[in-house]
Amino acid sequence: MAKGDPGASTRGRRAAPRSKKAVTGDPELVQLLTPAGARIDSVTGPDGTEYRVDFTDEEYRGLYRDLVLVRKLDAEATALQRQGELGLWASLLGQEAAQVGSGRALRAQDMAFPTYREHGVLYCRGIDPIMPLGLFRGVDQGGWDPNEFKFNMYTIVIGAQTLHATGYAMGVTMDGKTGGEDGEAVIAYFGDGATSQGDVNESFVWASVFNAPLVFFCQNNQYAISEPLERQTRVPLYRRAAGFGFPGIRVDGNDVLATYAVTRHALDNARHGQGPTLIEAYTYRMGAHTTSDDPTRYRIASEVEAWQAKDPIARMKAFLDQEKIADSGFFAEVDEQARQEAIDLRERVLAMPNPEPVTMFDNVYPNGSPLLDEQRAQFSKYFDSFEGSAH
Repeated sequence: MAKGDPGASTRGRRAAPRSKKAVTGDPELVQLLTPAGARIDSVTGPDGTEYRVDFTDEEYRGLYRDLVLVRKLDAEATALQRQGELGLWASLLGQEAAQVGSGRALRAQDMAFPTYREHGVLYCRGIDPIMPLGLFRGVDQGGWDPNEFKFNMYTIVIGAQTLHATGYAMGVTMDGKTGGEDGEAVIAYFGDGATSQGDVNESFVWASVFNAPLVFFCQNNQYAISEPLERQTRVPLYRRAAGFGFPGIRVDGNDVLATYAVTRHALDNARHGQGPTLIEAYTYRMGAHTTSDDPTRYRIASEVEAWQAKDPIARMKAFLDQEKIADSGFFAEVDEQARQEAIDLRERVLAMPNPEPVTMFDNVYPNGSPLLDEQRAQFSKYFDSFEGSAH
């Protein structure tokens, strides 16, 4: 599956099925790849929908490559922050399958609304991974064009992007862009903690009553910063959708194949005019909420170790090895590619210029603003007052 090709075909040779039942012990969880790397041919969800994928060997290898590259680039960004080169970083460690699976399920015409952690989806949309690092370094406000890449700007305000996505999706319907295979669908990403925000619940209401072509993709990584899931809900998050009048489904968020299948199905329903779906990707944040967080203060090591056994990359590697789809040479080549891309990313970050503080006023309005001009002048006068002083 080529980088930047979210609409890659699912046709081709399918790996030999290992089972037709999900070996999870949880009938509510859609899973196509067990933690041990056993391939499940198909699984029927609680609503009777059959989920399966049918990739070529090359596409399976492409998914693995995506997972490894995204994790390595994310690790490099974390290291850069620890060394003082970024102001902050929100790692996706542990959530690679949820992001790559859903990102590759998007078709070229679909629009995505991220939080501030969807680096894997950004990568799948073909955006240069340097872009969010400029944002977190304070060099720019995030330099990609949402219309060009069909990927909106990072949103720091928790849950706000779900309202943006709902309004956009309503516009898609009003423009007559739904009702067929070439229809446009929208996806909005958020975390488990955001489900307690009023914005998210309001977006559920509007998306439902206006039958918006929207997939709500909740990455349930078990913690809203330091608050565990039980502080957000007493029922599985995906069940909340029923109260708003649209379907919900829970998927193994550490299974890239199941995440792809469930997301593609929900997006296709949306583009055909069948309204919204809530996907709960059940996963785990292996690292800190951001680099300003210390997760050892609120969770125990044994919990982290239990989730390490469900690692999304390890299970995909085990599958490729067991099915003879990839060999040691391929794995080594992917690791080397990841290493080189990380080095390149670091070099480009260190080469970024340090902008003058006054440039924060640039590009706020396309045609300027008298009030903004006044603020810029006041700031410049204040900043210049420090020149030659002991401050």
